[in-house]
Amino acid sequence: MVVDNLTFKLSDVSDTLFLTLYSRVFESRSTDPLIDDPQAEAIAEKLTPILAQSDKKMLRKLAQGKLDSRLVVHIALRARKYDAYTRDFLAQHPDGIVVNMGCGLDTRFHRVDNGRFHLYDLDLPEVMAVKRQVLAETDRYHFIGQSVLDVAWVEMLKAEWGERPFLFLAEGLFMYLQPEPVKALILKLRETFTGAELVFEAVNERLTRPLMRRMVEFKMQKELGIGAGAGYYFGIKDGLEPESWHPGIKFLDEWVYFDEPEKKIGWMRSFRHLEMFRTTQWTVHYRLN
Repeated sequence: MVVDNLTFKLSDVSDTLFLTLYSRVFESRSTDPLIDDPQAEAIAEKLTPILAQSDKKMLRKLAQGKLDSRLVVHIALRARKYDAYTRDFLAQHPDGIVVNMGCGLDTRFHRVDNGRFHLYDLDLPEVMAVKRQVLAETDRYHFIGQSVLDVAWVEMLKAEWGERPFLFLAEGLFMYLQPEPVKALILKLRETFTGAELVFEAVNERLTRPLMRRMVEFKMQKELGIGAGAGYYFGIKDGLEPESWHPGIKFLDEWVYFDEPEKKIGWMRSFRHLEMFRTTQWTVHYRLN
């Protein structure tokens, strides 16, 4: 259900909040869509008049339906894959608990709902304040307005659900955070939720080095109109690296965007043959014991 009467200020939240939403919206409305997201489309109908009045060019372009098609396809494919991870988890644990860390305006609950599981959307208070104005919580769909690094939410969920199976998702989040807090969070999840699964999007460690970080920020500023704080800080060398943090962290599999057999990826699919590009930005999947 989409809520009426929007009252938030655009200055209260990051522009990237809308980039990911509108990427899914544009793809959902496209020919042969990679993802079907009617809930996101309904939210966009409410937000578009507000974005159209923004003093930021990028937000006005979103309101006009303009966004780089490569980004749209990437975001849509990533969302589809994380939906697939969620469905696979629910196939094994229909009453499981899914935690969508750094959720933004994601609508995953509505895309994968099996009528039994619980999903917690977790993001900063100012982000969740916006989300509460465009989506409604239910008895199985819950909002938490906290920093992902504030482990109070970890203890709260443990107290609420005990040994219930958990899946933790971090889609487009960890790379923007400092390394040690991210590592500490993952270790805390392992300690607290035995047998849980963790799926997160990673960037290669080389992109977190100062020069490369500045290049990423410049690219973001030039192509999307955002830059400050958009650099990468947390990265890994490969999918096996987190296993070295604790013997209870077990690498299960990884997903590379370029491996998807989708025509909409175009010539960039050729990157799947080049290891350097395969693990520039990709997704990794772990069991926490």
